[in-house]
Amino acid sequence: MAASTGTGWAQLRQQARSLETQTETLFHTYSQFASAPSVPPKPTEEEQRVEGQLQDLLQKARQARPTPPRPCPSNNNSSSSIHSSQSYTSSTNSAHRNLSSFLTTHNTPQRESLVSQLSRLLDSESSLTSSALKQNNLSRHREILLDHRRELSRIRSLISEVRARANLLSNVRSDINAYRSNNNNPEAAEADYMLDERGRIDNSHNMVDSVLSQAYAVNENFGLQRETLASINRRIVGAASHVPGINSLIGRIGAKKRRDGVILGGFIAFCFLMVLYFR
Repeated sequence: MAASTGTGWAQLRQQARSLETQTETLFHTYSQFASAPSVPPKPTEEEQRVEGQLQDLLQKARQARPTPPRPCPSNNNSSSSIHSSQSYTSSTNSAHRNLSSFLTTHNTPQRESLVSQLSRLLDSESSLTSSALKQNNLSRHREILLDHRRELSRIRSLISEVRARANLLSNVRSDINAYRSNNNNPEAAEADYMLDERGRIDNSHNMVDSVLSQAYAVNENFGLQRETLASINRRIVGAASHVPGINSLIGRIGAKKRRDGVILGGFIAFCFLMVLYFR
């Protein structure tokens, strides 16, 4: 049983390492599309093929896999223990046969399915035969799978950035070529220049018309406000003329203001003369 388990584990690990090597080779090929001197505006067939192979290798498993049987619980009876061990041995051999048939019928299985098979095979072993080395190997395979998935996302983003930059540069080059072609034809260049100047003049005229319309609107608003203030003044004067004694009161207030102004002016002049005198 231990030899059969070791054989199944070795086969799965060998195939996992082979797929990891194949993935690294595809990464090397896929990364060359980002460092190419001229990147096409759309992905080529070769790029799509390599990316598809990487996705097939790194995608999550979707098919149901055979589950290795678990050992039957032991009883106090010796005959039951012997029968359980025999049943466990036969079921383990059946699981190994299923693994062998899986490896033979699936030439390029997904890497996650292989990691799952390794995990299930390790779980099916007893605590005596399983070792810390196998646990470390299984953890290492999982870490490499996660690293390769992150590497695929990084290279895909890098190729998208390079392609976008190349498309931008190609657009700039096309504009430069169009400008140079216009310079080679002076009549067409002069006609385009005159059309551009005419467009600028039309825009200036439209702007001036807009400013003039706003000025006319402001002037009209000022006229309305002047008429409103004149109407308010007329109403105040009319109300003051109808109230008895209001005109005399307003006259006395004005005379008092003039008197106060004269007194204040005389005091300031006296102070100024005194300053000049004592100086």
